[in-house]
Amino acid sequence: MNRQINARPRGSLAKRMARAAQRDWQLWALMLPALAFFLVFCYFPMYGVQIAFRDYKASFGITGSKWVGLKFFEKFFSSYYCGRMFLNTFLLNLYGLLFGFLIPILLAILLNQLNRRRFKGFAQTAIYVPHFISTVVLAGMIYLFFSPTNGIINHLITAAGGQPIYFIMEPGWFRPLFIGSEIWQNAGWNTILYIATLTGIDPQLYEAATIDGATRWEKIRHIDIPHLIPIAVMMLILNCGSLLSSNTDKALLLQTSGNMPTSDILGVYVYSVGIAASKAQYSYASAIGLCLNVINFAIIMLVNAVSRRLSDISLF
Repeated sequence: MNRQINARPRGSLAKRMARAAQRDWQLWALMLPALAFFLVFCYFPMYGVQIAFRDYKASFGITGSKWVGLKFFEKFFSSYYCGRMFLNTFLLNLYGLLFGFLIPILLAILLNQLNRRRFKGFAQTAIYVPHFISTVVLAGMIYLFFSPTNGIINHLITAAGGQPIYFIMEPGWFRPLFIGSEIWQNAGWNTILYIATLTGIDPQLYEAATIDGATRWEKIRHIDIPHLIPIAVMMLILNCGSLLSSNTDKALLLQTSGNMPTSDILGVYVYSVGIAASKAQYSYASAIGLCLNVINFAIIMLVNAVSRRLSDISLF
């Protein structure tokens, strides 16, 4: 009797799924490209993760290469500059999160307060444009603007009676340049999600607040901000999951022999040992990448658990 009771739900579930697939086959067909994308580019490549535990040789293939276990993990953690690279990467992302996280929220609130559609559209376009500038062009702009001889910034410093500063060669200026350019380039683009949230607020709330005599600041405080908090918390959790991942392309372009003490981050190191033709240590680079992904995953799980306990807002 128990076997029959346990068997019925499984059979009925399979029939329901078959009927749902037959009834909504158009929706499943629309999902196929997205599912294929994730399978091909996200799940199938996970087969190659085992390279981190093998002494990979292209001539032998993945499975034919010798299994070495945690050899490359131990090599990385025992390397001389391991601590410095971890610290540089973490501080670069932490400072970027501290100084840049609130700016898109403030921009979204300010844009939402604009009543003139033409000016609002112009302002949105103006802050979106930097996002489409390539990393190479942005790095070139930084070199030009902060050049010690022809840069406009040093011209202003000289005009004010100061001495020219070689920003690109100074270790102390790498993080401000990197983070400042990152905020300028992406802050406007990151407002899209917050503007969409503000647009979805019921207009009757603003009308009721106006009738009650609420000022513009009180509307922002009691209507806009409470609606933005859930999405802001979720974005904060996601950003915390990349505290050990940086814009490697820009860091590599801005890195010089002078700013090496602060620009030597993990992404650049992985590139130099894993992709550069002179080294091409694929197993070593894969081990570092896997280690960073595991740490980032642990951080996002920890932050998500803390957020769920403190505010009942979480990703899952």
